[in-house]
Amino acid sequence: MKRIEAIIRKTKFQDVKEALLSSDIDWFEYHDVHGIGQSRQERVYRGIQYSTDVIERVAITIVCREQFVDSTINAIMEVAHTGNVGDGRIFLSDVIDCFSIRTGEHGDTVLADKK
Repeated sequence: MKRIEAIIRKTKFQDVKEALLSSDIDWFEYHDVHGIGQSRQERVYRGIQYSTDVIERVAITIVCREQFVDSTINAIMEVAHTGNVGDGRIFLSDVIDCFSIRTGEHGDTVLADKK
C-alpha cells in the first residue's frame, strides 16, 4: 500500500477531485493548507500591495493499493498541471498496514469497497 500526498492549487481542486472519482479512487481526504514557497514577490492589486510569500493550497491524501498508484499520480499530474510556478508537489510513501476499526480486519483488503 502507498500513501499519496498532493499539494495543489485551490483553483485545480474540483478538476482533480473529478479525475480521482472517475478513476478507481473512491475515498480521499483533503484540507486547505498554507505554505511558504521560494517565490517572494510583492504584487499590487487596485493600488494595494500584497505579499505572495504565503500560498494557499489544497492538500489531498490518498491511501491506495499498489496497482492504483501510477494511475492516481498520473490523474493528478495531468489535471493539476498548468506549467506555471506553483503547480504543487506529489509525495509518495509506504504504508505498513491498514486496519478497519469496525471489522478488525487488516491489510490492503481493508481498502476494498465492501458495501
